[in-house]
Amino acid sequence: MTTRIELTAPDGTTATLATHGAEPVSWRVGGTEYLWSGDPEHWNRHAPWLFPVVGASAGGHVTVGSERYPMAQHGFARDLPFALVDRSADAVTLRLTDGPETRAHYPFAFRLDITARVRPAGLDFDVTVANPGDVPLPYALGFHPAFPWPFAGGTRARDGGYAVTFEQAERPFAPQVGPGGLLLRDEQPIPLAGDTLPLDPALFTEAFVFRNARSRWMRFTGPGRAIRMEMADFPHLAVWTKPTAPFLSLECWTGYADWSDFAGDLAERDSQRLLAPGGTAQHGVRLSLDT
Repeated sequence: MTTRIELTAPDGTTATLATHGAEPVSWRVGGTEYLWSGDPEHWNRHAPWLFPVVGASAGGHVTVGSERYPMAQHGFARDLPFALVDRSADAVTLRLTDGPETRAHYPFAFRLDITARVRPAGLDFDVTVANPGDVPLPYALGFHPAFPWPFAGGTRARDGGYAVTFEQAERPFAPQVGPGGLLLRDEQPIPLAGDTLPLDPALFTEAFVFRNARSRWMRFTGPGRAIRMEMADFPHLAVWTKPTAPFLSLECWTGYADWSDFAGDLAERDSQRLLAPGGTAQHGVRLSLDT
């Protein structure tokens, strides 16, 4: 059973998290909603956490040693219930640990703690990945929030006043995405103007993936305000929507989908992290409404 947990900041900013997937489902500033509604006509999620892989796995499985394990796109954390660890008026910590259900897909001991804290005009997340096991833990983590488009007037049209601005100018190319969501070695151009991506729904036949990005923040800018997303230890970024869907997703990842020609062990997957036995890793995301 999914429980929803309401958080409130002193200025009246609110957030709601579902225990299912530890997913934020609402973030309201000044009474206005800034997270995507989850309308299933377009995309039935709001802001899922991705673990223990990001993106698609070649053949729909991962290999550990001599065994194959089925692995859905973006892993399983977004589809499992998290336990409540701690909460206050403005913060909550939720936890996912390994068990029979996870070990059928991922034969490792792990602990994933997600702490959300609402603040004036903002929503912050601190994530801890822990390895209580006795072998290295291969993992990837991602955050996949979507925001209404438009959220500040204007329209989704090319001249509607919306853009994504990066902290620094990024490389204007991204891997093409092939069948099943696997990455191809061929690249597609991204129509960046320095540090700015002017938005046009027609651009998005697939996600723009910025591997090893230089930027540690992105801003989804609209007329008179912007949604800013700052990342700590998430080296890969993505921007995604569907041509007819009224949302835009800004994503941050520690890993990404398999290359279409990959056939190795999960620990050898490109950009997969290896966490030592007994070790922990910290990651963070900070959402702010800039006016």
